[in-house]
This record gives sequence, structure tokens and C-alpha cells, in this order.
Amino acid sequence: MTALAWVCFVAGAAGVLLTWVSVIGTLIVPRPLHGVLSRATGLAAMKAFLTLLRPVSTYEVRDRVLSWQAPMSLFLRLLAWMVLFDVSYSLLLMPFVGGDIWRAASEAGSAMFTLGYAAPNNVGNTVLVYAAAYTGLTVIALQISYLPTLYSAFNRREADVTLLVSRAGSPSWGPELLVRTRYGRAAQDSSNELAELYQTWERWAAEVAESHSTYLTLVWFRSPAPQSNWLISLLSVMDAAALQLALSPGTAPNTRARLVIRMGFTCLNQVARAVRIPVDEDVDPDAPLSLTFADFQAAVELLRSFDFPLEETAEQAWPHFRGWRANYEKAAYALAYAIDAPPSMWSGPRRFAFEPAMPHRPKNRTAKEVRPDDPQLLARRRRG
Repeated sequence: MTALAWVCFVAGAAGVLLTWVSVIGTLIVPRPLHGVLSRATGLAAMKAFLTLLRPVSTYEVRDRVLSWQAPMSLFLRLLAWMVLFDVSYSLLLMPFVGGDIWRAASEAGSAMFTLGYAAPNNVGNTVLVYAAAYTGLTVIALQISYLPTLYSAFNRREADVTLLVSRAGSPSWGPELLVRTRYGRAAQDSSNELAELYQTWERWAAEVAESHSTYLTLVWFRSPAPQSNWLISLLSVMDAAALQLALSPGTAPNTRARLVIRMGFTCLNQVARAVRIPVDEDVDPDAPLSLTFADFQAAVELLRSFDFPLEETAEQAWPHFRGWRANYEKAAYALAYAIDAPPSMWSGPRRFAFEPAMPHRPKNRTAKEVRPDDPQLLARRRRG
């Protein structure tokens, strides 16, 4: 029994060490160090929710259910850490309680959860019981302090995603962003406004690349509005920049547009690598796209119908647009599939059957009609 107890002690020491490595690497080290335990709990939460959603076909229901996935993965990870520490300290106590596993488990659990009902009776298990008590308190405190950091990054991300709704619709779409920015403005004014937008989203993409690869759970945190999504918003801004560079190279804010595309696909590749999605580091600009020329041509006609300044035809612009989009399409589509993003235009396949949703566009009303007490508007409503 003595030899077996010391074997348990060695196994317990290894368990404590490896679990601490997981805790520190996940909650303290400011780098994307995601151990086996974090990945296993995240994968378990994902599999459970996908199984639950198998019979669900509507996106709205899926979105409501999936909003619980990321929080549940955090809870499962904390639970796994506490269980592993509890088991490891139980094994560490075995030589000091005469090989009595039940007594070892009782003392470890009493210390870990600060219950205090099982007092140690010698120097060896006293030291270990104090260590177990310290571990339990520290892990809980670290997890609690981790949440404000997580939600602070989430709130910073969502602020610009929400602001983009009025510019690019919901769900966001690149051509819609160009249309709304152009509407009612001179060409130079819309170009300047887009340059400012691209600058904002270049910095946004840099922040998301850092935060979402370090705090991987953020990738699956869903926006408060069902049709809003961080990935779809970034994709729409990048598509808008690529469209403008391809169709209007003379008036496009070339530097800003190129930089937001560059930072955008850097962000997508960094996040994709963090979630173990393969990334092509040397993309062929002439590689075929999943997006078809017919889809691109339809978007060009939409822009033309709103008098967007076009310098190139769809046929002339397509090779240039394809060269830009080849840098980010595969990573964006893979991430959209992985996180069950809203079924938006130009965003690839999903796990569920869907029709791509056009952005919601409010009705265009005159200033007089917008007044709620306008007699003509009230009369039309009564007749309708």
C-alpha cells in the first residue's frame, strides 16, 4: 500500500502541475496558448450544442440557442479545472492518510471548496490542505477577474459592429455599404467618408486579431442582435474596399482601402489559426473564388443604379476584385461556417440550409412624410 500511495502522490503532483499550466496559460499569459483542456471543453460544448440544434432549421432559433455556447464553455472549463485539482490533491494526500482514498478525497474537497469540515492531523497533509485551499481560491479569483477583460473586449468589438448597421445594413454586405455611403453625397465626400471608415476598421481588425486569438471564447460570443456579427461586418468592409479598388481606382482612397484589406485578412488568418482552421499563407491571386462573376456583376448593377462612380466595367474590374478577395475568402467562409454566422450575402455555406438574407433597408420617406402627425400620412395608413 505504501508504494502504491507514493505512485499516487507522483501522479497527483503531475496533475497539479499540468492543470496549473493550463490555468496560467489560459488566464494570465497574454499569448494564444490554448492547452488540451481548454480545447477539449470548448469542443465538448460545441458538439453538445450542435447535437441539440440538429433538428432546428430556422436561424433565429439557432442564434438564441447558440448564444449560450460560449458562456457554457467557460463554465465547463472552470468545472474541469476544479475537478482535476480536486482529484490531483486527493492523490497527493494518499501517503499521509494511510492510503485511505476516501479520507484523502474528503480532506482535498474540504480544502478546495473552503468547507473546513475535514481537519488535517499531521504536517504532510496540513501543507497539502493549505495548498489545496490556496488553489481553489486562486482559480476562482482568476476566473472572476478574467470575465471583465473578456467582456471589455467584447464590448469594444460590438460598438463598431453596431455602428456599421446604419451604413451596411443588417446583416452587413459590402455593396450595401458603398450604396449607403454614396446616397445623397458627392463622390469626393463619400470617398473621404469611406477612407475614415477604413481607418477605423483597420484598427478594429488589429484589436480583434489580438483579443480573439488570445481569448478564444470571444470567437463564439454572439452579438446581441441576431443578424449582427463581427465576422460578417469585417467581411463587408473588406468587400467594400475591394469593390472600390477594382471599380473606381481613380477615386478610391487607395492607401486606406488596401490597408484595411491587409489588416482584415491578417486578422482572419490569425483567428483561423487559433481555432485550428488551415490557412493558405501564399494565396494565388488568380485562384477561382466561391463567389461567382454573376454575383459580382449583380452587385455592380446595384451600384450603378445608385449612381456610384464607376470607372471600370464589371468585366474589367473582376480580375482585380478576384485578386483582392482571394486573400480572405477561404478563411472568412471557414470561420463563418465554424461559428454559425448569420446567413448573409457573399459569406459562404453554413451547417444549415438557408437563403442568403439581403440587408434590411428602411423605406425612403420625405421629411414631411416622416412626421407621425402628418395628415396625408395618417390618411394613407387608414386607407391601407
